[in-house]
Amino acid sequence: MDGVRSKRKRWVRFIFLVTSIVIAVFLIRSFFQNRVTVISPIPDDMVIVHNTPKPKSFTLFKKQKSADDLTEKINNALGGKWSDYSIIVEDYTSDFALRISEGEIFVAASVNKVPILAALYYYANNGEIDLDRDITVQANDIQDYGTGSIRYNDPGTVYSVKTLAKLMIKQSDNTAAYILANHIVGFPKLKEIAATWGLTQTDLVANKTSNQDMAKIFRLIYDRKVTDEAHTLEMLSFLKDTDFETRIPGDLPDGVTAYHKIGTEVGIIHDAGIVTDGKHTYYIGVFTNGTTEGEETDKLMASLSKTVYDYMKQ
Repeated sequence: MDGVRSKRKRWVRFIFLVTSIVIAVFLIRSFFQNRVTVISPIPDDMVIVHNTPKPKSFTLFKKQKSADDLTEKINNALGGKWSDYSIIVEDYTSDFALRISEGEIFVAASVNKVPILAALYYYANNGEIDLDRDITVQANDIQDYGTGSIRYNDPGTVYSVKTLAKLMIKQSDNTAAYILANHIVGFPKLKEIAATWGLTQTDLVANKTSNQDMAKIFRLIYDRKVTDEAHTLEMLSFLKDTDFETRIPGDLPDGVTAYHKIGTEVGIIHDAGIVTDGKHTYYIGVFTNGTTEGEETDKLMASLSKTVYDYMKQ
């Protein structure tokens, strides 16, 4: 009899233990399901995805960029000092853009050396131009005005095509640009490739362009759509640390790079290019008409550029 009772007690304890385990598993599972299964109140189309996708919870508090907001900041920076100008800002990591008088056609001045550079490297990549070819400068090639060092050297000096390209951008050398446009690429090919790239407001013979066209050519260069990687990096190296760093790059912090080209004539002050700090990359073009060359204008453009940079990095 005692044996039967002992077996019953063991059986009851076993059932109780199994029941307890089942109930515990059910409660634990329910607890974690309730914690993990969370329905987000933010619709998917509100989530902003940048280069590195972030958890949705972080995007809820991210301030969205506004063209109107940036325009107000730009107007405050300019203080009404310019009356005829164009400004374009295009973010390369999102669809944000600001465009003020983007299609207005300006005297290009030396900004037009950018499409000459791009065309040169495009045709070099196609095997039609040898960048290592030596060119002997003739007396009638020398453009004895403006910037650059070649005009101070005697006729007969020899340069490689690549060196001429570098001097055309770094020093904004007019003799180098003249030789490359007239003798190396040629205006028929320049016109043909400019049309292919959609530079409909650029006339290299008449020296006219728009901020809109410069935004296009800089984007094509940066996206490696003009030439291969090695030649693209070479072009960008020419556009960096030029002899003219007081405008767009003037007030930018250390560690920020500007690949840009200025343009200067009487009443014409331009600068256009790409600014990047490794995390934020954007095009900025500033074209002006009726402004005065000098330190004051350069400082104003530098201040404007810094205003844009501070806004774009937020």
